[in-house]
Amino acid sequence: MTKRPIPLQRQSLADAVVSKLQQQLSLGVYQPGDKLPSEPELMAQFGVGRSTIREAIRILSNTGLLTVRQGSGTIVQSQKGISEPLQQRLRRADTADLEEVRQLLELKIAEKAALNRSKKDIAKMASLLEKRAACAKAGDVAATIDADICFHIAIAVASGNDILADLYRSFAAQVSRYFHEIHLTPESFNKTQSLHEALLQSIIDQDAKNAWLHAARITGPI
Repeated sequence: MTKRPIPLQRQSLADAVVSKLQQQLSLGVYQPGDKLPSEPELMAQFGVGRSTIREAIRILSNTGLLTVRQGSGTIVQSQKGISEPLQQRLRRADTADLEEVRQLLELKIAEKAALNRSKKDIAKMASLLEKRAACAKAGDVAATIDADICFHIAIAVASGNDILADLYRSFAAQVSRYFHEIHLTPESFNKTQSLHEALLQSIIDQDAKNAWLHAARITGPI
């Protein structure tokens, strides 16, 4: 019996197939040492052409999830860590999980920024916070969201921890997309402007405890 093609989101077809296969691997549909279905079977399963399947297999092979063996097919590899690119993993993350990790990151970067911020960091954060307020007052939702995201990225940079900053940038890209979907007016940004100003002031004052507390008030309960 021919399987009905699995519906894919509108994105690069190869990326969509990669995402679906990664989900199957994560769920244990295919175990280490298993052989993937043949190209024709995958083409029928996902409703795409041969070149798309080959590109998806190539991508997954480059991450170490699969190995293509001449005469043996495509074999699932044992993984000791996360081989999937972080941005790709975040794109298919549950919103609640993404938000929880973002909150945890924001608490830590606020605390670290209060201890390590420089004058240059302060100027950058203050400028972005002013822009956030001006854009919200003008009713420009998209610009307000962008300023808000950039403000929090600036805090991450001020933390002095490059890994934390890079992690937050990765999460911020997904948060930005989410904010653009749920915020139709700048009302919520106007309401939290004073909290953001208090957060910035605690960072300026190098008050790590209050920076953590203000970040917690902004992000809400975890």
